[in-house]
Amino acid sequence: MQRRVQVATLVSVTLAVLLLGVPLLVAGVVLQGAQARSSAQDRADAVLVAVDSRLQVDAPTDDLPLQRYLDADPEWPAHVRVVLPDGGELQAGEPVVGRAVSGLASTAEGLLVEVDVPRSALLLADARLAVLVAALAAGAVAAGWAVGLVQARHLVRPVVELAGRAERLGAGQVPPSAEPSGIDEVDQVARALARSAERLEARLASERQFASDASHQLRTPLTALSMRLEEIQAATAERAVSEEARIALDQVERLVQVVDDLLRRARSQPVEPASPLAVADVLVQQREEWAPAFARAHRRLEVVLPTSELCVRANPGPLSQALATLVENSLVHGGGTTRVTARTGGEWVVVEVTDAGPGVPEELGSRVFERRVSGADRTGLGLPLARDLVVAEGGRLELLRERPATFALFLPAA
Repeated sequence: MQRRVQVATLVSVTLAVLLLGVPLLVAGVVLQGAQARSSAQDRADAVLVAVDSRLQVDAPTDDLPLQRYLDADPEWPAHVRVVLPDGGELQAGEPVVGRAVSGLASTAEGLLVEVDVPRSALLLADARLAVLVAALAAGAVAAGWAVGLVQARHLVRPVVELAGRAERLGAGQVPPSAEPSGIDEVDQVARALARSAERLEARLASERQFASDASHQLRTPLTALSMRLEEIQAATAERAVSEEARIALDQVERLVQVVDDLLRRARSQPVEPASPLAVADVLVQQREEWAPAFARAHRRLEVVLPTSELCVRANPGPLSQALATLVENSLVHGGGTTRVTARTGGEWVVVEVTDAGPGVPEELGSRVFERRVSGADRTGLGLPLARDLVVAEGGRLELLRERPATFALFLPAA
């Protein structure tokens, strides 16, 4: 924008200089030509009067100081030639070679006076005038450029500050109110942005309060459920019941951890991984939880454990939630065998979930990560929330292939 303002100002000044400078130069050239002709004619008339007055009294004309008339206007050097009635001639000054601007004066008795101003003198004067006009034009353009630079900075500075405020607002930060810039349009946008910031701040505060209240409300029944499962696990003598209680207890503990993470995020507290997390442990956990559901659907869940120990820098709760979302989507929307694998990819550990189903509908594509976008009659929040959880852990969730559907978790390797 600053460059555009400078260019616009410079173009405007240049056009103004051309519209004024060219007519001024033409008028100056015409005026100087008229001055040269007037000077030659005035000196011719003066010499005629001087010579004719001497002839009237029969005075000699040889000693007539013609050079004095030439020196009377040094701006226009000239050559004077006097033709006497008896045919004699008087001359003074340098003879003119080439074209000239002439002044003629004569009498009825045959006296003729011719004063020639060389055309080169007029061209030199025109050149000086052109240089003067060009210098003034260059000065005007330079002044216009300087004014444009100052004006551009004056206009751009509040716009840049406004862009920075909008950027901070987009990042979830509520910037303080800006001082008036003196530019009505910019101040109007700034006021609208300030009103949006106030509404955003109120909404964020409300959402944080809701997340905090919801987290507190969930902790009590989750704690009671955890205690109930521990009692069932301790009281039962059947191995299958004890194993199911253990799996359910693990799920509740992870849910409690997720609630705690949400509570910390609502309070703007950082959630740091306590230690490197083994990917195999998370995969085994998912297999234990989802294998019965796949069996009831007459489908197979195949979890391929990594041959070497793979660890990532992530919290177990968000990673388990994201992976569970992918497995559940495969169970609901996919078909055939669902395969979960883990591999290394440079600085990343990649966990892929794929199945043999129809894949992601063509009209959805990568829009599956948009909120409220679903290929079935569902909320469309699972994948967006899973992506947010993974991004919060420093990774990313991507759709590698649409048919068959293949999702991948990229997690920073520990």
